[in-house]
Amino acid sequence: MTGLTATPVTGIGEVRSGDDLAALLAAAADLADGDVLVVTSKVVSKAEGRVVGGDKEDAVEAETAAVVARRGPTTIARHRLGLVMAAAGVDTSNTEPGTCVLLPLDPDRSARALRDRLHALTGANVAVLVSDTFGRAWRLGQTDVAIGAAGIEVIDDHAGRTDTHGNPLHVTAPAVADQLTAAAELVQGKTTGVPATVVHGLGRRVLPRGEHGPGAGALIRPEAEDMFGLGAREAVMSALGDPPSPGFGAPAPAEDLLAAFARMGHHGEETDHGVRVVLPVDPRAGGRAEAMLEAAAHAHGWQRVATHADSVTFRVATP
Repeated sequence: MTGLTATPVTGIGEVRSGDDLAALLAAAADLADGDVLVVTSKVVSKAEGRVVGGDKEDAVEAETAAVVARRGPTTIARHRLGLVMAAAGVDTSNTEPGTCVLLPLDPDRSARALRDRLHALTGANVAVLVSDTFGRAWRLGQTDVAIGAAGIEVIDDHAGRTDTHGNPLHVTAPAVADQLTAAAELVQGKTTGVPATVVHGLGRRVLPRGEHGPGAGALIRPEAEDMFGLGAREAVMSALGDPPSPGFGAPAPAEDLLAAFARMGHHGEETDHGVRVVLPVDPRAGGRAEAMLEAAAHAHGWQRVATHADSVTFRVATP
């Protein structure tokens, strides 16, 4: 076990569109084989010309694939890259008034390009992480995470290993790339004008020259596995059809849907055509029950496919 040191990279100055960011970093940083260079997404975006003028809300809308939650002026959105973050990653800090900084078009590609260029300039085999600031759904405050990566395994999957007591490990998988970007932010800060940090002491994790690894995209939880794909209010409204959205993770198995219907007091069964649920005899109650059953089915990833005089049939929703 070795210790780590994190050294801020100073003297970069204001980065503008078209600047050779790798050359600026190479001149300012003392890089050696096995180092991990953490670079903020903002300077990567600036160098790549990802600064736009106009209204921030328009920029957020353009970068948004889906709204996860909205409360007043705050929007949590799923970015087109799959990242779920405030304002779809659009930032108006540390940029000229009236402009917005967007995320890099492809942060993993940006990290790979920086890594290759830094090797050409310095001869050092370093890993590169592109960082951005994220909030956390269950904790206050923010921390930096990796949205781009090259030359490092971004996650250390412990599946198949055992702990010190011999217990098998099944779900332990430290997000190494996020841990490193969080550590780097401690020495960078948000108002110091320091856009990068060199982390020394993790050479064992840096991949050989020419091997970039899976990239930070491998850390994005697939939408079908996201059990919290909508805010609480949005989840209720989505289940009621306003607006319709999958947003509830992978479809539940038929037995889970049947159990939910049973808790609502409705009998159902699995058939060759899907899940069939019997409606109340009273037409007025039946109409209300049908709406509630449809909302429950939607929340489980199922959709209505047939309505009969005495029953409704649901199947797994198709995209």
